[in-house]
Amino acid sequence: MTPTCTVQACNIRDHFELLKLKGIEIIGVSADSVELHTKFIAKHQLPFTLLSDENKEMLMKYEVWGEKNMYGRKYMGIFRTTYLIDEKGKIVDVITKVQAKNHVEQILKAWGIK
Repeated sequence: MTPTCTVQACNIRDHFELLKLKGIEIIGVSADSVELHTKFIAKHQLPFTLLSDENKEMLMKYEVWGEKNMYGRKYMGIFRTTYLIDEKGKIVDVITKVQAKNHVEQILKAWGIK
């Protein structure tokens, strides 16, 4: 429920029909609990799936969980990353510099869609 997560989720929500029309399915994953996800989904009326990975098993497999540093303070957290996975389950691209406000544009561009 951080401000950046909210901006990113709402950007996807606001363009969800376009993504669906282009055949793109969105699945978000975080270490937050199912309860927090349920509240977040309801509060922001999100039409896509959010998975809870409290034990961080998936996050670690995708190498998006690790040590972060903000203002000299070190802590563990998620590296905001988007994996584009084709219908065969193959990773075809990775967006590592996610722009929360323009994320749908990044996704469409990565898929070669204008």
